[in-house]
Amino acid sequence: MNTLRSLVWISLGVVVAALAAAMTLSLTMVAGLVMSLALGWRMMSLKQKPMPLYARARKQQARQPVRIWNDGNGTIIDM
Repeated sequence: MNTLRSLVWISLGVVVAALAAAMTLSLTMVAGLVMSLALGWRMMSLKQKPMPLYARARKQQARQPVRIWNDGNGTIIDM
């Protein structure tokens, strides 16, 4: 009788451990799925950044001279 009772407790412990492992695995899979979906949603919903435009001086424009004057409060340089 003692041996039978020990076998029942051992089998019950194995079943509980297997259920705990299955629950942990399923919760891990669900969390991974939710995070993957959130990452995919964010990747698809972000706007594409436009290509940068580099400013260049116009070649047709005549270069104006630099004007420098002093107004009494400091030197002003107008470029």
